[in-house]
Amino acid sequence: MRIAYRAESLIDAHLVKDALEREEIPAFIAGEYLTGAVGQLPAIDYVAVMVPESSAGAAEAVVRAVEAQLAEARAALGDWDGDAQLATDSP
Repeated sequence: MRIAYRAESLIDAHLVKDALEREEIPAFIAGEYLTGAVGQLPAIDYVAVMVPESSAGAAEAVVRAVEAQLAEARAALGDWDGDAQLATDSP
């Protein structure tokens, strides 16, 4: 087995795993249950998405695509000012 993705959070790990499985690449999340042991600490270095060696090449493209989507979503959230948006939505 090979690490295809080191996750920042358990949610990110599941997004990558689901994307891989949609492409029929078997994947599992290693360290998923360790997050409870470390409490509120970040999941980095504890949670990883694993794929078989034979699928590692195909998994790279899928992981890159998901990482790009996550980066874009995080950038959009960084640009969004929730308080200002709520103020303009109020009657």
